[in-house]
Amino acid sequence: MTENFSKFHDALLELIKSFEQENVLVKTYSDLDSNIVRICGARSDALALAKAGLEELTELAYTVAEHHPYWSLLYNGSQILQIVLEKWNQTLTDEELKQISWYSDEIKNSTKNLGTQNE
Repeated sequence: MTENFSKFHDALLELIKSFEQENVLVKTYSDLDSNIVRICGARSDALALAKAGLEELTELAYTVAEHHPYWSLLYNGSQILQIVLEKWNQTLTDEELKQISWYSDEIKNSTKNLGTQNE
């Protein structure tokens, strides 16, 4: 962890404490080795956090070049997760199940291709 980020993190925690004294509650998740801090409202649930994390994963999938050997695994996996999280409290339609199956087949094909590259 860089010294500047450490100072920032400490100041952020003090700011959060000051808001807690005014009954504004937040959750923080820190990965100081990666210089990452996530802040959410106290009523954020696991589904909301998963959707936010998936947005970051999807952004990586969209920005990574298609020629990267793991691109297809990342992209197709993120598409499956996106469908599942969007429908978490609902029933998946037949069309959505077909999409998931198609993305799964793409993952299988990519896995096979990666396996043959290692031979």
